[in-house]
Parts: sequence; C-alpha cells; structure tokens
Amino acid sequence: MNFSLIICTYKRPTALLQLLQSVVQQSLYPSEILIVDGSPDNATKEMINENDFKKLFYFKVSPEDRGLTKQRNYGISRVSESSDVVCFLDDDTILATTYFEEIIKTYSVFPAALGVGGYIANEVTWQYAGPDYCPKIKEFYYDEWKRSDGARFVWRKKLGLDADTLPGFLPEFSHGRSVGFLPPTGKTYEVEQLMGGVSSFRKKVFDTFQFSTYFEGYGLYEDADFTLRVSETGKLYLNTAAQLEHHHDAAGRPNQYEYGKMVVRNGWYIWRVKHQNPTSKAKFKWHAITLLLSAIRATNIVTTSKKKEAFTETIGRIVGWFSLFFSVPK
Repeated sequence: MNFSLIICTYKRPTALLQLLQSVVQQSLYPSEILIVDGSPDNATKEMINENDFKKLFYFKVSPEDRGLTKQRNYGISRVSESSDVVCFLDDDTILATTYFEEIIKTYSVFPAALGVGGYIANEVTWQYAGPDYCPKIKEFYYDEWKRSDGARFVWRKKLGLDADTLPGFLPEFSHGRSVGFLPPTGKTYEVEQLMGGVSSFRKKVFDTFQFSTYFEGYGLYEDADFTLRVSETGKLYLNTAAQLEHHHDAAGRPNQYEYGKMVVRNGWYIWRVKHQNPTSKAKFKWHAITLLLSAIRATNIVTTSKKKEAFTETIGRIVGWFSLFFSVPK
C-alpha cells in the first residue's frame, strides 16, 4: 500500500528536523514526503537543503495559501496519483519506529476504514486498574485503565455536565472527551473524531472532502470539523499501538486572547457541524460548560505563574461567547 506523508509547517525548523529524523527510522517508509511550508523566512528551506531525506518534496506557499487548512489542501492537491493513503503529522511530533507500520496495518485489518489515527503517548499518565475498579471523582476509567481527571471534568461531573458518549464521539451538547481519553491498550477503537496532526485517510476521501478554510491561520478544531464530516460517510479508527510523542512547540501559535476567542467560536462551529438543530437542553448545556470552562481558566490567574496568559485567554473566551449573540460562525 503506497502512502504519502504531508507535514504542514510554520517557523519550526528545529522541531521539523527532529520529526524527519524519526521518519528515517521507520520500519515502513512513506512513498513520498511533502513539506508544505508557510514560514515567511527561509530557515525551514535551509534546514531541508542541509539534510538528505529520501523522497522528500518541499513546497514554499505564498501568503494566500498560508494557514493550516489551506496548506493541507495545498499538499493534498500535489499527492501522487499512486498513493492509497495520505498521512498528516504535526511538525512538533516524534514517531515510534513502527508508527507507519501500525497505521497501514489498520487499513488491512479494517478494510472499511476511511481514516486511521495515531496515539499520542507522552501527554497523559495511565495506570492499569483491572476490570472491577471503581473510579474516584478525580479519575477517569475506561477499558480497565484509569487516569487523572482535570478540574474541568471534575466540576462537570459535580454539576451533571460530563460527556455522555464514549471518547472520540461528540455528545449532542458537544464538549465531549477526545481520543486522548482512550487508554494505551494496544487496541484499535472506532471513533468519529481524530486529531489532525496524527491522522491518515484513504486518498479517495479527498475526492469528496477538503479541510474547511473557515479555520484560518492556526486552525483550532479544524480536525474535528473534517473528521466529523467524513465519519458521516464511513468508519474512522484510532490505533493505540501507532504511537508517537507530541512536543508542543510554542513557535507559530496565536496569542492567548485570540486563542481564547477561537476556543469558543470554533467550538460552536464544530458543534453545529454535527448537531445542526440541538435540543434546548443541549443548548443550555453547551453554554453552561463554555462559561464553566471560562471560569476555571480565570482561576489560573491566581493559581499559576503565567498570569498574563490566563487573563488574556479568559477575556478572549468571554468576548468569543458574547460575540455569538451578534455574529454566529457560518
């Protein structure tokens, strides 16, 4: 099975080099690697020229094609006709040596799969708890494994606002538990959402679907939008044996105020992609959770050392929420 790898990048030459070095170590190497660079400088191009990576093709996009969703669509349009699968990776990830082998194997095990996601292994500490474990309120328990639950989910449990769907599925009131709440069992789980920076799709998917350019620049939740739409037409899976590490690189990220607004407005957008006409109860829960999360973020102004970031993100969330009453995302 031929597969292409698309890496969209923006001002992260060092992180990208570490990723490419891990790609070289793969037990299964891509048929082609497409680097789609939106950087305004030439640091990434210079790094590519200084290293010799097989089957790598570099593209420097113009300002009009800059931004995560635009760069992904740009890369898709240049994928080889012979490719069966298109993989996407964030430029600040590092792969386990069997990552691509596990991804491609999943398409053979599940022939109906339209997409397969990988598993980020370095962000959460899980513990095996056994089949009869009764989790505490500050814990999340799934498929015999447990992990700590953050303040946002603890408060949601107390207020009756916790997600009522499995991880990777979106409740009617949105605000579900992401695929990050699937444990490292080595199993493959069916989902309806994948994280875009650790995802793959059959090439034929792109005959029908593209990444929405509503999500400009940083593109927060663009992956939820795309995979929720694709999942309406077929099955998506996450293989927890396809592991990698995500090392969040601050370069190229928006300021916290803009990020806060995006969390709310983009969150509203993907909610309505899946549930165009939610019930009144679902609407109440969406707004209640949005305000609760804003309040919890506001407490970080006091409890963390990054007081300015917490303050500006909280303001961004509040402004984003108020803006929904005057201008909903379309």
